[in-house]
Amino acid sequence: MKNKERTKNLALAAVLAALTAVVTAYVLHIPTPTGYIHFGDSLIYLAACVLPKPYAMAVGAIGGGVADLLTAPAWTLPTVIIKMLIVLAFSSKSNKIVTKRNIVAGILAFFISATGYFLAESLVFGYEVAFITSVTGSAIQSFGSLAAFVVFGLALDKMNIKRSM
Repeated sequence: MKNKERTKNLALAAVLAALTAVVTAYVLHIPTPTGYIHFGDSLIYLAACVLPKPYAMAVGAIGGGVADLLTAPAWTLPTVIIKMLIVLAFSSKSNKIVTKRNIVAGILAFFISATGYFLAESLVFGYEVAFITSVTGSAIQSFGSLAAFVVFGLALDKMNIKRSM
């Protein structure tokens, strides 16, 4: 039974990582002066709510990393680290995807993302520019993804997806 569970988790993680990469890089990929806005993080949040942590972290690292390799290669390493870390605040223990904890986790993901990209951008652009671009970009990105996560999650919760898993 353990091998079957691992195989199921690995397959779901692979699908979510691929979807994350495509959605981040190409689907509703909106360029902005501070980078671009996408809804790939909402899929990482979803992975964090339905998969064990190591699998969800792989979804974030692989999905986000591949997207950056395709669109902004210089940011691949920071993205891999940041996307793994945003998973840590979420919980997959409930029978529901959208819980109070997971909504708060989306807010914490903003702080993790903003801090991570601020550190990376300050190495490249300097402190002043990085503060404006990373906080602004991360706020728009994180809260847009959180809203999409809530919409997707509520729809999946209505279908009792987690119970059927």
